[in-house]
Amino acid sequence: MSETPSAAARARYWRKNLSWLGGLLSVWFIVSYGCGILFVDQLDKIRIPGTGFKLGFWFAQQGSIYVFLVLIAIYVLAMNRLDRELLGEEGDDA
Repeated sequence: MSETPSAAARARYWRKNLSWLGGLLSVWFIVSYGCGILFVDQLDKIRIPGTGFKLGFWFAQQGSIYVFLVLIAIYVLAMNRLDRELLGEEGDDA
């Protein structure tokens, strides 16, 4: 990169980064703690078709992990887009 981003651009980058982190971590908390612990009794009334597993058990054991992996992918895509906005088209190719 030939020129350093301005202080205002860096501050905007970190504000957006922290807002993405806060939102994604909130979703992860709701899914892992809420669905796996707080709402497990209500979710256990629903069974996953074809398996017979209770939905609350599934969220506690595997669902929150799958959601976490999806959130990582969303974060990577969002940060790549944010990097392109800040750094221009140069990116990792330089």
